[in-house]
Order: sequence, then C-alpha cells, then structure tokens
Amino acid sequence: MTISSSRYLDNDSPANRKGGRISPKPPVQTWTPAGPPFKGYQPLPSKDYKRSSAKTAIVIDNGASLTRAGWSFDKSPRISFPPTVARYRDRKINRTVSYVGYDAYADATTRGQIRNAFEPGSSIVGNWDVMEGILDSVFVALGIDNDDGGVGRPIVMTEPVANLGYSRKTMTELLFECYSAPSVAYGIDSLFSYRYNRGTSGLVLSSSHTSTHLIPVVKTKPVMSGVTRLNWGGAQGAEYLLKLLRLKYPHFPGKITDYQVDELVRQHCYVSLHYDNELESLLDWSGLEVRDHVVQYPFNEQVIAEKSEEELARIAERKRESGRRLQEQAAKMRLEKLIRKEQTLDYYKDLQQRLTNQTKKETKRLLDDGEFKDEAQLEKTIKDLEKSVRKARNKDVGVSENPTEEAEAVFPLLEIADENLDEAGLKEKRHQRLMKSNIEARARAKAEKENEKARLMEEERLDDERRENDFRGWLEERRAARQANLGNRKSLASQMRMKTLASLASDQPGRKRRRGGDDDDFGANDEDWGVYRTVALGEHSDDEEEEDLGAGLKAIEAQLLKYDPGFDESSTLAAQSDWTKSLVHAFLRGCQPFNPQSQQEMHQIHLNVERIRVPEVVFQPSIAGLDQAGIVDICGDIINQGLAKVPNHNEILNDIFLTGGNTLFAGFEERLKTELRAVLPIEAPIMTRRAKDPLLDAWKGAAQWSAEPGFAQNLVTREDYQEKGSDYMKTD
Repeated sequence: MTISSSRYLDNDSPANRKGGRISPKPPVQTWTPAGPPFKGYQPLPSKDYKRSSAKTAIVIDNGASLTRAGWSFDKSPRISFPPTVARYRDRKINRTVSYVGYDAYADATTRGQIRNAFEPGSSIVGNWDVMEGILDSVFVALGIDNDDGGVGRPIVMTEPVANLGYSRKTMTELLFECYSAPSVAYGIDSLFSYRYNRGTSGLVLSSSHTSTHLIPVVKTKPVMSGVTRLNWGGAQGAEYLLKLLRLKYPHFPGKITDYQVDELVRQHCYVSLHYDNELESLLDWSGLEVRDHVVQYPFNEQVIAEKSEEELARIAERKRESGRRLQEQAAKMRLEKLIRKEQTLDYYKDLQQRLTNQTKKETKRLLDDGEFKDEAQLEKTIKDLEKSVRKARNKDVGVSENPTEEAEAVFPLLEIADENLDEAGLKEKRHQRLMKSNIEARARAKAEKENEKARLMEEERLDDERRENDFRGWLEERRAARQANLGNRKSLASQMRMKTLASLASDQPGRKRRRGGDDDDFGANDEDWGVYRTVALGEHSDDEEEEDLGAGLKAIEAQLLKYDPGFDESSTLAAQSDWTKSLVHAFLRGCQPFNPQSQQEMHQIHLNVERIRVPEVVFQPSIAGLDQAGIVDICGDIINQGLAKVPNHNEILNDIFLTGGNTLFAGFEERLKTELRAVLPIEAPIMTRRAKDPLLDAWKGAAQWSAEPGFAQNLVTREDYQEKGSDYMKTD
C-alpha cells in the first residue's frame, strides 16, 4: 500500500480576535475523494517472451493488495493490478465476461461484481477461481506463447510468513496442472526485500496490507522461531478509519467506498512522535486550519438566483397590491355580512313588535315560524345581534369598544320570589344567577391579579432596598433560599404523584389480574379525572420548574450583568455555547461555522484526530480493540527474550529494516527509533533504515535471486512434483 503523506506542524500565529470573540478562520484547503481506480486502455501483451529462455523465470509478487509480475531480467515489474476479478453475464452478447484488476472498476456493473482472491483481512487465498483468472491475465500480459499450451518458464512466487500448507499445496497443483509450469519456487516477500537491500543480520519489520511481521535474521538466515505477527496492516487501518468516520458522521449523505478510504489513509495520515501530547492540542484553535483536512464529496447545491433591486421592488409592489386587494375583498365581505345582520335584526324587531297584541296561540305560531321557543329567546337573540352590529360598525370606523356590559348588567328577576314566577321565569332567573356569579368571579380574579401585581412590585422594591443597604446579607439570603429550593424541589410533589400512581395501579401488587375479574371502573366518576391533573400539573411540578430553568437563568444573568462588574456578556451561557469555543464543533466541523442548510458543508468530512489515530494502532493496538502488544514491545521481547541466547544478538539492533507499504507513514521510522530506546538497554546501539522501495523491493529481490547461478537448485521441478507430491518444497 503506497503512503504519500507529510507531517503538518502547528501554526503558532495567534488567532484573530474580534470584539472579544474568536473570529472564523480563512477558508481552508479541501481535498476531493478518489475516484474508481480504472486505468483505462492497457497496452497489448508483451513480446519479450521471445527474448526469454528456458532458464528465464517469471517472477510474481502475489500480494493481497497488488499482484506484480515480470521477467527476471526486468528492473521493475511490468504488470501491477489488484487481485480482483469481476465476472458477470452480458445479456447483449449473451456471453460471460470477466474483468481483471483495474478493469473491474470500469463501470458500476463491474464494480458490483468484484470478487477478491484473498480472504478478507488476510494474505491467504480463499477464492481459487479468482486466483486462476488473475494468473491467466498475468501470463497473457507477459505474452506467453508456448506450443504445448503451458507457460514453459520457471515461476518464482512470493508468499506471506507462515503460509498455510493447504494454500501452498493448492497453488503448486494449479501451476503444474493448469499451466504446465516446468518448475516452481516460493519465498517470503519481506526476506526478498531484505536480501535485495544487502542485509545480513538484523530485524526485519514488514508492515504490509494485511499484517505486520517482525523477523530476526542472523547471518542471512531467518530465525523463524522468533518471528512474531501483529494482526494489523493497511487493510485493517482503512477499515478502522471507515468505522471512525461512520461513527463521527452517522447521517453523512454521501457514500464512502473502500478505495476512497484507502486513499484517505495514504494522503492524510501520519505517525505522531508524541501521540498523547499532540492529541491534547490537536483541536486547539491556533493552527487548526492546517491540522484539519477537509474532504469535499460531490453535492448538488440548491442555487437561488439573486434578484436585482428593480426586481425586488417590483415583487414588493406586487405583494402590496395583493394585500390591498385582499383588504378590499375582506372589507366588502364584512360589509355584506353587516348588511345581512342588520336585515335580520330588523326582521326580529318587527317580529317582536307584532307579538305585542297577539293571542297566545298566534304568538306561539309566530315564534314557531321564527324557530324560537319563547319570547325570552327572541329577546336574547335581538340583544346579541345588536351587540354584534355595534361591534362591527365600531371596527369599521376604528373605534375601540370598552366592555361595560358587566358594570351595566342588571338582574331584576333575582329580587322576585320563585312563587311569583312561572316556569319560563324560573329558568331565566337561574340563567341570571349564573351570569351574576360569572361576573363576580371575574371581578374577584381581576382584583386578586392586581393585588398580586402590587405585592410583587412591593417585594421587588424591598428587595432593591435590601440589596443597596446590605449587599452581603442580601446575597447570603438569596443563596440560602436557592439551596432550600433545590433541596425540596423533588420531595413532596414527587411523593404525591408516585403515591397517586401506586394507588391507581393495584391494591395488591403481587396478585395478577385475571380476565373478566377486577373490572377497572376508573373514570366512571367525575372526580376520578382530577387525578390526571394532580399527576401532570400538581403544585410545584418538577416539569414546570425544569421548563422555567432557562427563563430563571436568564433573569439571574440579567441581575449579574446589572450589578456585578466582574460578570460580562462573555460569562453568559449563550457566550459559553459559542461554536468558536466548542471542542465538539472543532472535532466535527473544524474552524469554520457550520450551516446545516448548505449541501456543500453537509457533504464534507473533516480529518483531524483520525490522522494520527489510525497509524497509532501499530504502536498501541488497544485503541482499536486489538488484544496484542505493539511493535515496540514486540521488538523489545524479541531482542531481550527470544534472542538472548543467540551469540552477538546485539548486532541485530544495528540493522532494523523497515519494509512494506504501511511503514511509509511520515514519522514512522523516527517514532520507532525513539520508543525502542526506552525498552532496550541504554548501551545497545539502534540503527534503523527503510527499504529503497518498500513496495517493489520484494519483487526486485525475487527477480535478483532468480538470476543467481544457484537458483536452479531451489526449484521444485515437475518430476519432483509427480514423484513426491504437491506438499514437497526445497529450502535454501
């Protein structure tokens, strides 16, 4: 896995401040996510097959990230592609088509059918059909053209440390049976890289795509009993970053693909020399625009066309004209309604006038025609209409109507005894008694409200005098009252509500209610419904108090701003909630304000803490939930314990060799050397170096080894395979 990243240092320039508040930073640089890794048109197969001889080997670096292949006389591999195959049925041509490597990312159809040759997160081949398609593509690209249909050249293939016997056995059978290879040899990729870089004795640290291995080498011979593996590599790091981003942005509208996460790790991550210290200051405002990397995903912003002043003026004029028309229509409708009411009022008054000298029978007939029960109802209807007409006329002329009905209301029937009234008179007397009670109740409530207002004003005046005359005593009283209020806040009211709920539940909690028994008749009586008011709106309700906390806090802050010289606007809750002082905002959105209505900002990913957290796992696996020791502890254990009995084992410290794409993080070598000094003896020499090309040196080492004179002695020939089986292999 290729890592191209550099360490970004903090910007020590002070943050701009304006009016006592931190001002927003200037626009930060943004990165775009990687697209599908489709390479486009590939050149025709190589014609160098004719240049090769029967002793020229085909070198294949069979990695879980990339498959690299070439001839042994090449200086670098001429073929490199991911070990993936997309195979599906094309209905247009009615054929099954296969796309290998980068071609599998050609379009959405092929990307949806991608299959990997290796088990997820490992270097073990799990899909041999895909592996066969990869080898087919390799041999075709190398221009293999043999008369007998086989490759006709020796094959050198890399494999991981401690490769499974079944995997090697199956690969051997595939090469001999399917491709008729004349001979095959296997070798560990990291040791090929160490050999290519002229290493003899040292500690090989290979951090590749799927795992990290530490292999001690003494006089060009690896000490396999001392090899230790850490189950963490580039693939696990990319998966870890994807989990962190999904946790950080659970409602992210875009789609983050695997190859995009791989590219994010390569471009933005680095190893921190002092992880804990840098983690504490990583989200500080100073220099945050440099440390926070913004990745902008594609979005569709809703564009609102800006209108000129003339257009805005025309729109405003149209709105005013529409408002005038609506007002005119409303006035016309009110006038028509008023006319209808006046006509109805004239009709009812005329009806009342005609009832004056009529007989009872004729009076009843006229009332029935007008749908009235008696003359009292007619009188009430006429009064209501007169009141409504008067109110409508006053509203049209703009005169406010003062309610004087209650003061002028008279109830003459209340002074007459019940014996002197008929049935209609008794009914009207009850109605007048109810109206009088309502008027008196409203008058009492109004008087109580005015008295309460006067009492509060008097208390506020006395409180101001108390504060001005004895500020310390006033302050102590306020604190004591507040503490007492907080202490009793959840006592009596909560107990009463819980007692009410418990009594409603059951008198015998341990007894289960059977079907058809203990019928619940709660609510049958009117007084039962008062229980709900007691539960929800009881005196000193906690819910009401909690709702009033915000208003109470603002009132206290207003008093402090008025009387406390040390309390200013920056001390209020609103100022403390400012986004420029929020650590969560810096973590999620960086140093810029966030607008949730902006699609551009909704489609942004901010990488800050993740930039150092992902590479840190190889040093502290516990932060990713991995129950293993870090590479520093493993190195110390290998030197101090595993190789303690090996003569001159300190010579290994003179050559700590780094290879593999996961060691290309900026700061990796410096951090390893610094922390190794803390776990090794003080007199022990420590020399670290990185491979010339941590990605290609494994293939180059295998190609160099295949060109040496003694190479043929290490090959497993077809005769060996047929005689000794697919499990047989030679060791160097």
